Amino acid sequence: MSASILLAVMAGGLSACDKAPAPPPSAETLAALRPADQRLAGLYEASCKACHANPDSGAPLVTYAAVWAPRWAKGPDTLLKHTLEGFNGMPAGGQCFSCTADDYQSLIRFMAGQAPAAKTN
Repeated sequence: MSASILLAVMAGGLSACDKAPAPPPSAETLAALRPADQRLAGLYEASCKACHANPDSGAPLVTYAAVWAPRWAKGPDTLLKHTLEGFNGMPAGGQCFSCTADDYQSLIRFMAGQAPAAKTN
C-alpha cells in the first residue's frame, strides 16, 4: 500500500473518532429555555422544568439532542404514551393536571428540540 493511500485511510478513520456528542446545555441555558407560546411556557414552568431542566433528575434535558434523538426516533405517539402513562421515573402526565393531549405533544416537541425556536426569559 502506498504511503498516500495509507495516510488517507488513517485520516478517514480519525475523522470518525471526533464525532463526540455535544455537551448538555449549560445550567444557565436550561434555566432560561421555555416555549415561545405563553400558555405552554406556563405549563412547562409549572410541570416540566423541575425535572427536564435539572441534570440530577435523570430526565432527558430540554433541547439536549444527544438524549432526545433515540427517544424521538420511537415516534411522537410513543412519547405521548409514555408521558400520559408515566415512564421510568416520570409520573403519569408529568404532574401536569391541566395539560391536554395537544399540550403534551407541543411540550414534548419543545423539549425534544423539534418545535419552533424557544425563547429565553
